[in-house]
Amino acid sequence: MLRVLHEKYMQRCLQLARKGEGTTYPNPLVGSVIIRDGKIIGEGFHYKAGEPHAEVNAINSVKDKSLLRNSTLYVNLEPCAHFGRTPPCSLAIIQNKIPKVVIGCVDTFSKVAGKGIEMMQNAGIEVTTGIMEEESREVNRRFFTFYEKKRPYVILKWAQTLDGFIDVERKPGAKQEPNWITDDWARRAVHRQRSTEQAILVGTNTAIKDNPSLTLRFWSGNQPVRVVIDRKLKLPGDLNLFDGTVKTIVLNESREEDCDKILYRKTLFNQSAAQNILNVLYGEDIQSVIVEGGRKTLKTFIDSGLWDEAWVYIGNKFFRSGVKAPDIAGKLTEYEEFEDSKLFVYRNLS
Repeated sequence: MLRVLHEKYMQRCLQLARKGEGTTYPNPLVGSVIIRDGKIIGEGFHYKAGEPHAEVNAINSVKDKSLLRNSTLYVNLEPCAHFGRTPPCSLAIIQNKIPKVVIGCVDTFSKVAGKGIEMMQNAGIEVTTGIMEEESREVNRRFFTFYEKKRPYVILKWAQTLDGFIDVERKPGAKQEPNWITDDWARRAVHRQRSTEQAILVGTNTAIKDNPSLTLRFWSGNQPVRVVIDRKLKLPGDLNLFDGTVKTIVLNESREEDCDKILYRKTLFNQSAAQNILNVLYGEDIQSVIVEGGRKTLKTFIDSGLWDEAWVYIGNKFFRSGVKAPDIAGKLTEYEEFEDSKLFVYRNLS
C-alpha cells in the first residue's frame, strides 16, 4: 500500500518535471511535491538553470513552514549536494527539518552521485529511493546519456513518402527549397520537438538543396543550436544557416574559430565520423541533437549504431523515384496520426 502511494506522488513529480522540457539545459528535468497527512501541501519544478530547483520551489510554495516538520518530500531525481549557481537542495531540505524524502532515481552526475542522499541521511532524514526508477531515468534520458556515455542523446528525424523516398532527384542549379512531404500539423510537431532538444544537425547536401533555417517558427521556445557539416568550407555564405540570428556550429576539416554566433570546429571525417561529431558536440555541452539529414548523414549515424531514437514521418505522397529513405531497425515505441501524415518513433535497443 505504501509503495502505491509513493508511486502516486512520484507520478506527479514526473508530470511537473516535464514542464521544464527544453528550458532547463544543462540541468535535468525535476519535479517535487510535499505531502502531509495524505495531501499535497506544496509542489514545484525546475524551469531554468540558475533559478531555484524543484525542491526549493516546492518548499517555497508552502505558506506555513511549520507543516514541513511533519511532511514527506517527493522528487524524481536525487537532490543535489553541491554549491553551483544555487545552494544545495539537500541543505534546504535539512534546514527546513523535513523528516522524510522519497527519490525516484540516484543522480549519476559526479558532483551528486549519492552525496545528496548521504548528506540527508547524516542529518537524520529517512530516505527512500528507487520509486518509479525506470520512469525517472526515462524523463532524464538526455541528461543521463550525456554524463554516462559522454555524448549527446541522438534523435534521427526524417520525412518519407508512402513509396519510401525522402526527396526527388534534384537537377544542378535547381531552386533551393524543401520538397514538403508531410502536412502542416506534422510540421508543427517537428517544431515542437525542436523546442525540447538542444541542437539540430544537417549535412552539406541538405544545407545546399533545402537552404533550411532550422529555427522555431511554428512553436514557441528556445532556439536550438544549429549544426552543419561543411568539410571543405564550401557552403555559400548567404545560406539561412549563416544569418547570424542563432548560434551555429560548422563542422569542418581545417578551421577552429569563433565568429560571433558562428563557431567553426575541426572534425575528423573518417570511419569514426559519427563519434567524432558527437565528441565535438559533447565538448560544447550539448546534451541532445536532432539529426535531420540528408540520407548520407542519417546513414552515418545508423551504421555506427550511435542513435537513440528515430522519428519517421510518413506523408500521403508518392515520388516514385528519387532519394530512398534510410532503413532503420529498432523498437516502435510511439505512433501519432496527423491530418494527412503519420509519425513512427523507434528506439535503439542495441
